Amino acid sequence: MTGRPTPTAEYLRFVAWVVAVAVVVALLGYLPTRRLGGEGAIPALLAGCAIGALASVLGGLPTALIRGGTPAALVTRLGASTAIRLAAVVILGAVAFLSGWFPLVPLLLWIAISYVALLGVDVWYALRSQGTGKNVETR
Repeated sequence: MTGRPTPTAEYLRFVAWVVAVAVVVALLGYLPTRRLGGEGAIPALLAGCAIGALASVLGGLPTALIRGGTPAALVTRLGASTAIRLAAVVILGAVAFLSGWFPLVPLLLWIAISYVALLGVDVWYALRSQGTGKNVETR
């Protein structure tokens, strides 16, 4: 198969990368979290990474759904992605904290760490999909 992958295939690849990065972040954070926060902080680590990953996946939807190479389409995609990702993190983080199942400090810490780690994947996906449907030259 030659040419660019379909928007669906690009989005699924993005989701796979989000999951992979979130798992790596959780694995790297397991021992320090357990040592500094105790066993009770581990669920907050997992919840924080899951919240970051879900927000990233939701934030990628505008990039997958809004097509077109015009500057207006690009601004719409980026603005919608940013707003959805931030809203998802705030809402899911608030729900997780208000549930009473997770201590606040480790939860917020791991939401922030996963958010930053996944930001690179989000930017990569947005830049990669910008040229979908047309020939893009890199210099």
